[in-house]
Amino acid sequence: MIMDRVKSVEALPGFRLAVQFEDGVSGIVDLSGELFGEMFEALRDEAYFRQVGLDEFGVICWPNGADLAPDALHQELAARDRAPAVV
Repeated sequence: MIMDRVKSVEALPGFRLAVQFEDGVSGIVDLSGELFGEMFEALRDEAYFRQVGLDEFGVICWPNGADLAPDALHQELAARDRAPAVV
């Protein structure tokens, strides 16, 4: 299975990330309720959260080694793209 690679990531206010994958899937991921546990505790500081980047494999990561599984993010964002619009 080919892993979905993140093309770009940008930190937004409120512990959110704007994420774009190489295949065009993109969206905003809200991590405000997800930053718990030893590795993610440091990310509760917005200045540190903004240090987000990509490693050589297209994985979203921070300097302390915290990272996000790109396959799970891709699945979540792709599902949003396929969801019918609410009128």
